[in-house]
Amino acid sequence: MGCTRDAILDALENLTADEFKKFKLKLLSVPLREGYGRIPRGTLMSMDAMDLTDKLVSSYLEEYSAELTMIVLREIGMQEIAEHLQIKCKGPAPGPAGIQDYQTGTKPAPHFVDQHRAALITRVTDVEAVLDALYGKVLSDGQYEAVRAESTNTMKMRKLLSFAPAWDKTCKDQLLQALRNTHPYLVADLEKS
Repeated sequence: MGCTRDAILDALENLTADEFKKFKLKLLSVPLREGYGRIPRGTLMSMDAMDLTDKLVSSYLEEYSAELTMIVLREIGMQEIAEHLQIKCKGPAPGPAGIQDYQTGTKPAPHFVDQHRAALITRVTDVEAVLDALYGKVLSDGQYEAVRAESTNTMKMRKLLSFAPAWDKTCKDQLLQALRNTHPYLVADLEKS
């Protein structure tokens, strides 16, 4: 993923000065994966787009820095730039399976969450329990509240899954585990299909 740094820089350079300031402020509060630390506020606030890109990639490595950038962009309402970044960074899945898939030219199977998106939207009945399992690990405060604000379970699941394109396999696995815990029969039924 050698183009990741350039893609992040391009995304940040497409922000206005106010949007870039919002991005940096949101970066200070968005939940991070376990084991990662925050960029200090004093350092972060004085950075331009190029410095911040370098700092993101050096602090969070390429894959997670791109994912984190997409999450922050979506949190500040810049969905279009986040989608553009996601398209630019799409490549083979990380790890040995991704390398093998890249070499053989075969496309990896879609994740359970992506494969059964429509069924999950219509058939999950206890969305609150799923949200509670994901809160703080996969979902930020804003995302959690946005899903809870929806009026029906169908709308809640649709909102929850609208965040999934920015998630990596680990995040989707956590959603699958939450579904297994709260809706075991649904997951078993969908795995058969």
